[in-house]
Amino acid sequence: GVSHVLTLVLQELSLLCKRDVNGVGMLYDLLKSHWLQALLKIYECLQHYLGKRPTPVMLQAHALAREVVELLREAPQSGEIKELRRLLRAPHLKAALLSAHDTVAQKDFEPVLPPLPDNIPENEEAMRIVCLVKNNQPLGATIKRHEITGDITVARVIHGGLADRSGLLYAGDKLVEVNGVPVEGLEPEQVINIL
Repeated sequence: GVSHVLTLVLQELSLLCKRDVNGVGMLYDLLKSHWLQALLKIYECLQHYLGKRPTPVMLQAHALAREVVELLREAPQSGEIKELRRLLRAPHLKAALLSAHDTVAQKDFEPVLPPLPDNIPENEEAMRIVCLVKNNQPLGATIKRHEITGDITVARVIHGGLADRSGLLYAGDKLVEVNGVPVEGLEPEQVINIL
């Protein structure tokens, strides 16, 4: 991993350090520093964790909790069983925690695009499907109606805005659909309301 590469670099630098090459001593000291070594170990641990991609044990925790509550109803009623039933029926556990777990466990967060048809004519225009999540921030682009075709197009992409940072929208791009709503025949103001 990264630690092994760093060890090899340090070995090479120690040879250069003995020959007193400009700046090598400072670089050697930097790479040998404890804080950098610790940072690299953390980086390797994170990379290892990301490579594992943890998966949920089950997809339907909400249904399992309901089943457990039903089974506990038939069991002899002790204080512990009553408390467990009360916890499993509590709205914050049922509606919030278990529902959120099931939603995350079952959802594939990558966009699913339809397959491209095999017989695309050579003169057909290329189309991109763009997915931007705004999170209550402006899109960072203006739109207009094309004077000749009447299409709704991106007039300008504002530097530093969401559209610019994503690199997915460009001035002149034609909007065909926004949030699943076709924009043909709509006024730019109506499209802005959909955005």
